[in-house]
Amino acid sequence: MTPPVCSSPADSLSGSSSVSPLLANVVDKPQLNADGANLCRHLHSAAQQTPTQLAVAVQQAHGGLLTKKFSYQELSFDELDKLSSRMAFALEQYGITRGMKAVLMVTPSIEFFTLTFALFKAGIIPILVDPGMGVKNLKQCFAESQPDAFIGIPKAHLARRLFGWGKHSIKKLITVGGKGWWGGVSLPQLLSQAPVDKPYPMAQLSHDEMCAILFTSGSTGTPKGVVYSHRMFEAQISALKHDYQISHGERDLATFPLFSLFGPALGMASIVPDMDASKPITANPSHIFAALERYQCTNMFVNPALIERLGEAGTDNHAVTLPSLRRVISAGAPATIASIKRFSQLLNDDVEVLNSYGATESLPISKMGSQALFATTDITDNGGGICVGDAIEGVDIAIIGIDNAPIAQWDDNLRLPAGEIGEIVVSGPMVSRCYYQRDSATLLAKIAGNDDVIYHRMGDLGYLDADGKLWMCGRKAHRVEALAPDNEGSIKRYFSIPCERIFNTHPSVKRSALVGIDIDGNTTPLICLELKQGLSCSCSAQLYHELRELAQTHEQTKGITRFAIHGGFPVDIRHNAKIFREKLALWAQATYKE
Repeated sequence: MTPPVCSSPADSLSGSSSVSPLLANVVDKPQLNADGANLCRHLHSAAQQTPTQLAVAVQQAHGGLLTKKFSYQELSFDELDKLSSRMAFALEQYGITRGMKAVLMVTPSIEFFTLTFALFKAGIIPILVDPGMGVKNLKQCFAESQPDAFIGIPKAHLARRLFGWGKHSIKKLITVGGKGWWGGVSLPQLLSQAPVDKPYPMAQLSHDEMCAILFTSGSTGTPKGVVYSHRMFEAQISALKHDYQISHGERDLATFPLFSLFGPALGMASIVPDMDASKPITANPSHIFAALERYQCTNMFVNPALIERLGEAGTDNHAVTLPSLRRVISAGAPATIASIKRFSQLLNDDVEVLNSYGATESLPISKMGSQALFATTDITDNGGGICVGDAIEGVDIAIIGIDNAPIAQWDDNLRLPAGEIGEIVVSGPMVSRCYYQRDSATLLAKIAGNDDVIYHRMGDLGYLDADGKLWMCGRKAHRVEALAPDNEGSIKRYFSIPCERIFNTHPSVKRSALVGIDIDGNTTPLICLELKQGLSCSCSAQLYHELRELAQTHEQTKGITRFAIHGGFPVDIRHNAKIFREKLALWAQATYKE
């Protein structure tokens, strides 16, 4: 059996031999199925059972810093269901129909929710991208995904024209929040001819048919389009219900657009604060605190950068508490224990921050409560990696040997024993089967198993402990393989998280980053340092001496003797935590002197 690949429509129609039989149904063409699937069935059910209950509220901030006021746009489940049905009729009348692909570049808003659910209802495939990935990457994403339609705010249309996004494939244009000056039609024009309060015949799709393309952020490589099916979405909804115990009637403070869509699907209201969702670090904490208080939110999905920002703002203002929250879900990157502890001071004593591990290709995979995480501090600070907890129900986590080559067929003999560091591999119903139009990436990341199971190689390194808990040791691409310090010609592997967490314990170090540089033809480990505020490079000689001594006390860092102070690490826009080590490696190579 060959590993899966995703084909283009031409491949699937021509019977190209490049398409694996395992994935023959995961192509971008409609598949008629009388007993099919559609994510919107959850929304329709909520609209029937609790029609007047709040589904979506979008905050808008007005005034200056001292005269801040807020207004809110709201939709009930019945209103969201009916408006998205009207929108689906309108899209269909305009010529955007089932099986077509539509870029959606709309800020979190009432329109974002209604359009997304309309696309799902109609069987139109939304293409969701992170605007923070950069102009070059965005153009590449659209070139690969070949969208038929572009739905966006005026700023997105301006960028589309300036940079030529999708110019060879896009035939339909819709402007949201502005006039239709950018070609095509405006949203009000589109809706003017659509029927009101008429039930839309929801598209019934195969459970494994492509229903969305979500592009990875590109923070650890080139963005890739992850093919989502309704089976994947259903598995994610199931995990949120059972593993996170989210129940009907809750209210979620949603700071990430994709997660906010799960709210209505779970019978939970999504409360969207006034913030730039692509840059959470710039969010105004007062906006979020105001929305939490007004709607008495019980759940909050937040990334590590925002946890730190809210914790600092809340503890500086001792009047801030968040008593309505029952759970806080953190994902996207590892949050520091210090930032979680600070933020937890705003919560009730029995409320935990649930740290989730996963990726766009497979989310969620594991979770760990903050109290259990706090108990692992000593292990992490001594190079044991970051514990990301136990597997979600239905997920199998395995560790395999570190290898950059494709693996065609899964074999349980690939599994490494407990305690041994290798690549993290996962399988489960929320694991994607392929990338769109990226066959080579699919071959590298996916392993075909028996009974139609797909194993995804996370690209992360880690190990399972004796109790089955997963520990993260960093990206596979960020390991440094160098001559062992014993000079006997053997190779030693240095892993980013274990090494960096040891050096981060030094009181002068804010954070560190392991890179490899070339010295006399040999790869050599070097630690880039970002110092705490107020410290300067004038202390470097003494600092480097202390860090070399620290390195010798841990097996993970023995042999590391080179350091370089950097003014401020390049990091990803969304999480402000994923360090661009590739850029740091180039800087270190150019600036390091013996």
